[in-house]
Amino acid sequence: MTLGPLAVRWGEWKLGELRAGTPTTGRVTLENTGTVTWRERIVLSYHWLDDRGNPIVWDGLRTALPVVEPGGRVSVEAPVQAPIPPGRYGFAFDLVAEGIAWFAELGNDPTGGEVDVGPRPGDHAAALPEWVETAPGWAERVAAAHAEGFGVVAGSIAWEGSLGRRRPAALAPYEPGPGRIPGFSHPLVCPSVMDGVVLERLPDVAGLPAFAAPLDEPWLYDGRIVLRAVPQRRR
Repeated sequence: MTLGPLAVRWGEWKLGELRAGTPTTGRVTLENTGTVTWRERIVLSYHWLDDRGNPIVWDGLRTALPVVEPGGRVSVEAPVQAPIPPGRYGFAFDLVAEGIAWFAELGNDPTGGEVDVGPRPGDHAAALPEWVETAPGWAERVAAAHAEGFGVVAGSIAWEGSLGRRRPAALAPYEPGPGRIPGFSHPLVCPSVMDGVVLERLPDVAGLPAFAAPLDEPWLYDGRIVLRAVPQRRR
């Protein structure tokens, strides 16, 4: 029995190890039970859901399918990006007809279930100039943010200049105090970076090493994560 031109019957599915903010691989078997051939505009994707079934991430990574005739059956391996933070989530594979609709919107139930996402593992480090030191709580906040799934964690700068060494105007966006700022639009100064993550170096900001926020890695700016710049120690 079909639901119309675009219809799917799901088979077995599985996911690799899930760690917050990192990629893994999923596999799913599916059958074209509709009346039209699936071509390049029909792709596999997925949704992340909360405990009430509401979408947290509706539009997951897309995976191209081979051409599948009506009645054809394929097994597909797909990249999956784990959500942030760690915890228990609903996961669902779905198909999307690009520019038309998700198959779930056409009466096809997605396939999936509840899964556990663990903390992000790995080491991290921040390359600090000798005249920059961490404020109380910096290490704990940074470690917690990395475990939450962020590969790059940056924060604010407290300027502790001696007489005549005023805080540079370039550090105005980095005043300590505000919490997390999604989409922080300025360079990341002296960020903590997890092993394996490479950042684009930018010109220094007030003599401090600065980097572009990564495009393909979860990152965080939090004004409560504070570094202390002591310019009189600068050589």
